[in-house]
Amino acid sequence: MALVQIEETPRWKKLLGYVGPGFLVSVAYLDPGNLETDLQAGADHKFELLWIVLVGLSFALTIQSRSANLGVATGKHLAEHCKAEYPTSVNYCLWILAEVAVIAADIPEVVGTAFALHILFKVPIWIGVLLAGLNTLLLLGLQRYGIRKLEGVIGLLVMVLGCCFFTVMVHAKPSAEEILTGMFVPKLNGPRATSDAIALLGALIMPHNLFLHSALVISRKIPHTLDGIKSASKCFLIESGLALFLAFLINVAVVSVSGSVCSNPIISPENKAQCKNITLESAASLLKNALGNWSSKLYAISLLASGQSSTVTGTYAGQYIMQGFLDLKIEPWLRNLITRCIAITPSLVMVLSFELPFALVPLLKFTSSEAKMGPHKNSITVRLVSWLLGCCSIGINLYFLSTTIIGRITNKQTSKAGSILAGVLALPAMVLYVSLLTYLTLKREKSTESSPNMMMSTIETRS
Repeated sequence: MALVQIEETPRWKKLLGYVGPGFLVSVAYLDPGNLETDLQAGADHKFELLWIVLVGLSFALTIQSRSANLGVATGKHLAEHCKAEYPTSVNYCLWILAEVAVIAADIPEVVGTAFALHILFKVPIWIGVLLAGLNTLLLLGLQRYGIRKLEGVIGLLVMVLGCCFFTVMVHAKPSAEEILTGMFVPKLNGPRATSDAIALLGALIMPHNLFLHSALVISRKIPHTLDGIKSASKCFLIESGLALFLAFLINVAVVSVSGSVCSNPIISPENKAQCKNITLESAASLLKNALGNWSSKLYAISLLASGQSSTVTGTYAGQYIMQGFLDLKIEPWLRNLITRCIAITPSLVMVLSFELPFALVPLLKFTSSEAKMGPHKNSITVRLVSWLLGCCSIGINLYFLSTTIIGRITNKQTSKAGSILAGVLALPAMVLYVSLLTYLTLKREKSTESSPNMMMSTIETRS
């Protein structure tokens, strides 16, 4: 990858040189899976779970900035650090988990693109699935003309997505007061509110993004000095903050659209029934009946932009993960083809939030390490906040995993043999899950040589 030269003056041009990685990362918070989860959250709880969106993307900014700092300060991305730090067996486990997360995220992207093409052009779903991969290859081809061209196209797709949903939101006429209340007044009303909030939070946090962000920032050519690294980290923080703020506004718009439509007192019985189980395909019918045919077309355009942009970044994340853990690099088109062939398998089921701790714990340990980060390591305040958020995420995952397993075992519709089998398989899985997390958290750091970036800044500090 050719490095992007940063112009130091004027200041606005310098900051503009850093714009790109954050917007590629923000796409993961706007993928079709997120859109579907947002639509259902709005339909079930109106605007009451918007505070979860705010908390989730605030958490995302915290950990994404740690990921960017790791790449800037060390010149290596997260997967490369994991390979150097952990034994082979642990690295294979982390690699498999990360790959499964990428593939699981790719499933709604494939389906979303296929549905969008079907709504817009009446293309059969199976043909849409094949075209989804082809369109992505065309976008990846832009990389030959430089990473900045690809970043520009992805940024344009994000703008298209946002404009479409903001237009639909204006016509849906949600209450601004209720939206603000939902953002800043935490509520969990109703029997499904807790599980829906966890699902919404899980959809917002993408584990493969941590690997991706730490790699994308290395594309900028920065001075390997204390001030140079600090300045770059600050610029990437600003850029990521702007990108994730835009992602937050789009998520709010999506929740507000379904919240307004499904809470309308004069909603038709057909629309009310659809609100109980919104899918990527049925959402178009719901909007068409409630707001007009134009709204379903805008929804389809936004879904197409979401699917195509997110699958490009997913392919990039998979490339860096494979390269870092296995020291194996393959062409993006081949990587995309392999991922898509697996993703179109309908039987694959995965909850992305379960994989998050296995990327988050190493990231927090590495960015708090003086041996790796030198003077750029996390401050005590950042460490406390990030570890607190990480522990909350892990606790939520364990709670959700245990309640899901117990629910399957005690479900009256499940046969006795099925309940016993679920119990037998669940116990080792839980033990393995907790054991691996404990190992990653408590393992002592290896004595490794400092990276060139960190060595230069440390020498400058001492002099």
